[in-house]
Amino acid sequence: MLMKAIESRKQLNKPSRKPTNLSIDAALLRDAKALKINLSRAAENGVKAAVQEAKATRWKAENASAIESSNEFVKRHGLPLEKYKPF
Repeated sequence: MLMKAIESRKQLNKPSRKPTNLSIDAALLRDAKALKINLSRAAENGVKAAVQEAKATRWKAENASAIESSNEFVKRHGLPLEKYKPF
């Protein structure tokens, strides 16, 4: 019973995988295979980095006015708790 619960938990924490087709430069593919690089993991890591970068860029654009407003406040009034800074 305990083993089933442990296995069930492992499955919940494991990301689901979906097969997909990719087109990759032939020379790059040849080098990756020669170096025994796991193409699925390498592609996943690359896509993950691209998604994180795109999300960060979108967040900055969506919050640009709030960031500018906050920066303007600090320029005019200084940091709210500046007098408590020990340095």
